[in-house]
Amino acid sequence: MGSKPWLHPAPTYRPLESYWDSEEDAPGPRCGHTLTAVAPTKNHGPRLILFGGATAIEGGAASSAPGIRLAGVTNSVHSYDVLTRKWIRIRPAGEPPSPRAAHAAAAVGTMVVFQGGIGPAGHSTDDLYVLDLTNDKFKWHRVVVQGQGPGPRYGHVMDLVAQRYLVTVSGNDGKRVLSDAWALDTAQKPYVWQRLSPEGDRPSARMYATASARSDGMFLLCGGRDASGAPLADAYGLLMHRNGQWEWTLAPGVSPSPRYQHAAVFVGARLHVTGGVLRGGRSVEGEGASAVLDTAAGVWLDRNGLVTSSRSGKGHSEYDPSLELMRRCRHAAASVGVRIYVYGGLRGDVLLDDFLVAENSSFQSDSNSPVLTSERSSPITSPKVNHSNFNSFVMATSSLDSGHESPTSGGLSMDKNSMEKLREASAAEAEAASAVWQSLQSASVAPEETSLSDDNSQVADTISDGSDNEADVRLHPRAVVVAKETVGNLGGMVRQLSLDQFENESRRMVPVNDLSYPTKKFTRQRSPQGLHKKIISTLLKPRNWKAPVNRKFFLDSYEVGELCYAAEQIFMQEPTVLQLKAPVKVFGDLHGQFGDLMRLFDEYGFPSTAGDITYIDYLFLGDYVDRGQHSLETITLLLALKIEYPENVHLIRGNHEAADINALFGFRIECIERMGENDGIWAWTRFNQLFNYLPLAALIEKKIICMHGGIGRSIHSVEQIEKLERPITMDAGSIILMDLLWSDPTENDSVEGLRPNARGPGLVTFGPDRVSEFCKKNKLQLIIRAHECVMDGFERFAQGQLITLFSATNYCGTANNAGAILVVGRGLVVVPKLIHPLPPPMQSPETSPERVNDDTWMQELNIQRPPTPTRGRPQPDHDRSSLAYI
Repeated sequence: MGSKPWLHPAPTYRPLESYWDSEEDAPGPRCGHTLTAVAPTKNHGPRLILFGGATAIEGGAASSAPGIRLAGVTNSVHSYDVLTRKWIRIRPAGEPPSPRAAHAAAAVGTMVVFQGGIGPAGHSTDDLYVLDLTNDKFKWHRVVVQGQGPGPRYGHVMDLVAQRYLVTVSGNDGKRVLSDAWALDTAQKPYVWQRLSPEGDRPSARMYATASARSDGMFLLCGGRDASGAPLADAYGLLMHRNGQWEWTLAPGVSPSPRYQHAAVFVGARLHVTGGVLRGGRSVEGEGASAVLDTAAGVWLDRNGLVTSSRSGKGHSEYDPSLELMRRCRHAAASVGVRIYVYGGLRGDVLLDDFLVAENSSFQSDSNSPVLTSERSSPITSPKVNHSNFNSFVMATSSLDSGHESPTSGGLSMDKNSMEKLREASAAEAEAASAVWQSLQSASVAPEETSLSDDNSQVADTISDGSDNEADVRLHPRAVVVAKETVGNLGGMVRQLSLDQFENESRRMVPVNDLSYPTKKFTRQRSPQGLHKKIISTLLKPRNWKAPVNRKFFLDSYEVGELCYAAEQIFMQEPTVLQLKAPVKVFGDLHGQFGDLMRLFDEYGFPSTAGDITYIDYLFLGDYVDRGQHSLETITLLLALKIEYPENVHLIRGNHEAADINALFGFRIECIERMGENDGIWAWTRFNQLFNYLPLAALIEKKIICMHGGIGRSIHSVEQIEKLERPITMDAGSIILMDLLWSDPTENDSVEGLRPNARGPGLVTFGPDRVSEFCKKNKLQLIIRAHECVMDGFERFAQGQLITLFSATNYCGTANNAGAILVVGRGLVVVPKLIHPLPPPMQSPETSPERVNDDTWMQELNIQRPPTPTRGRPQPDHDRSSLAYI
């Protein structure tokens, strides 16, 4: 099945030439080892640390005894320098851990922590051993941990979560397969293991699973073998809430294959999974041997793209050397920047010593990256070269020194346009990869004293504080589009278009012609009542939501009151002008078109731990209600998401979030029609009380201001907006509030100054000169506003200093406009992402998919009170003081 273009398939792996001075420096064949990426120090670039494993096998085809037995278990340490591509064996000072395999390892800054495993003498202890690589004098330390810990085990997983918590899960203690989870706070001494009791969907007991921590703090457990020996295909995310409570969440998507003894590592939001075996030790073969779980999109991908069904067979009829290369188990993987490295493993009864590499996607190559550049062209003088398995596979792979792209490399070439390709990739994915690379480059040197706390945890705040002075805001030259011809599977028609191809968007202006940033803060609000969770589980169904057949709303007035009170308490604590950090997804008017909101979530990510909320914020610019059929669903879901993610989901006020307006344009009627007269009027009143507390604007990185309407005649500084006190009603509000929620830009860039607004007396439009003056005075680079329907979903004004954004498609069933969102990346590159209207199944607009089960009351209301004309379109000859222009 074809994949969405921005959902990059799993990459192709290829052998990587590496070097060493003596045979002792070469890691050699092994399995059951670990490979861990370590941050750079003052004297060293990024390194991969290979530790332990089995270096020999007994039995096999040459033996009369069935099966094989691992032998030659070691505690040797080998370091791979990513810049020079050179292996060396290192002998740290101090007492080393005992020889072991099937252990777990995690990087803490410039240190590597090892725990558990099994060796010649049986289970290793559960002591934590730290390999300190900060200075040139490498040292082993045994960390003293008080109290009870996980105990001896093997086949378990461990990683560092949120740059602070060592988390270990599952494994086998020699008696049974385990399902427990433990955490150790590396910032708190004395060190203590805490047994976790996470909420949510808990994973079953398993061993030989994999786990990797995403840069924003999600710990993802993948696959494994259960107590009966059956391979597992599921994946679970583990997150810690700000109140200290942990929660498991079942990851969405269909895995290409169940597996265990595989390897997995995150690059950005994509978990790269390689190899593994099925029941009986049979290798995972075919396309599924290399897979990716895209946690931003909530889907699994193999080499062919999106996976829709699990396959436990070969799934590949023709011999493919690159797929055969991935047929292995008990290997190890690590990532540096956008590259994934795989070393060794076991294929049948053959130990492997090959070293493989792949890239996260062909659009995520950074030609300026020292890691990637040096692996292509770094001068090597070492006489020893790792040619293992080069001749075993007939592959047209050139040396990385050549700089040429391999036909089977999946896009490993690093040409001069690679940064542009990076920007053209899925914005969230590129941002996450950028965060990984930033944390790698900016890692600070750990202190001389042995401590598991890492100074890197402070790097994020330091860089973030200065980010408003480093990057310029600019609109990406291409927009992501879902074609309007698409019916059913929307993903089949996603593409990117140059902005100059949008006929309507750019005709009112002359078009104008990556830094890395830290991980985004992510917190969640807990609610003992759980009402908001009920709403989210009922409504947040981006792919499967269907309008209720009988139109009855599923909440009663008491629940509406509870929801509004909980959300109101959060809004009351927020400033009138929100201060946000990129990345942010910005949504324009929704007007009760809940189906469009679900389509946007489905196509471009949704606010959930199974989606992308952990590393990108959501900002909605008002006009949640009126005109559309499902204002109740729209506002209740957004409020529930605000309660669940109070620091990541942001709502500001639109002109329709006012009782005197939404009494006339559908929201009041919908409340009565769907909840009954008494409950409906009460709920409508309570919603409007809440609306008076909504923030009125938002600043992104102090360079982009977002509002609903505009700056009108009266707004000259951000401080004027900040001084507006809430709660505030429309009739009690000043001219500043009216301008903020009601004003529009003039017809085009040639119309300057202030002009009367067709919406009604007392309202104005403002010209490009006002925009330029406002931005200059407030040191801003962009205004993002909503309020007007625009044909392409977004539209530039004032030489690109202002963008109008509208997210509802086919507004009021007649405009036939596209809907759009804007993704503001960490580098302040703004990417438009569009959806087009769904075509009706019949000629009549009343029978389009959004309205097939709905009554006609909303259509009648929209006929009686026509919407404001689409921006740039000829205006009908209405009385300018009429309601037609609201």
